[in-house]
Amino acid sequence: MTVRSLETLKCNCSICTQKGFWHLIVPAEDFQLTSGQEHIQTYTFGTHLAKHHFCRVCGIHSYYIPRSHPDGVDVNVHCLDIDTEVFGTPTDFDGRDWEGHIEEIAGFDR
Repeated sequence: MTVRSLETLKCNCSICTQKGFWHLIVPAEDFQLTSGQEHIQTYTFGTHLAKHHFCRVCGIHSYYIPRSHPDGVDVNVHCLDIDTEVFGTPTDFDGRDWEGHIEEIAGFDR
């Protein structure tokens, strides 16, 4: 995966908070799953537009296709095999009021 931007997000919605998801949104063409595809399961809820992918063996939620960026991939920084210090401090995102704040991250993967 080529990282164009080191901007990351921390969302306060219940699903992100409980999963400990640290968001790095990248264009889909910059994402490559290098192993484990056979263990990936997909979960959807609500509008079913977001495709939440997780490992069916260990349950880790490593990436998903977000409703906010359907042409991108949202990667959980905690699942990357790199020094996470390069990302610095994430931007806080009010996912509890997703509809009211989604425009704040409209260009996050560009």
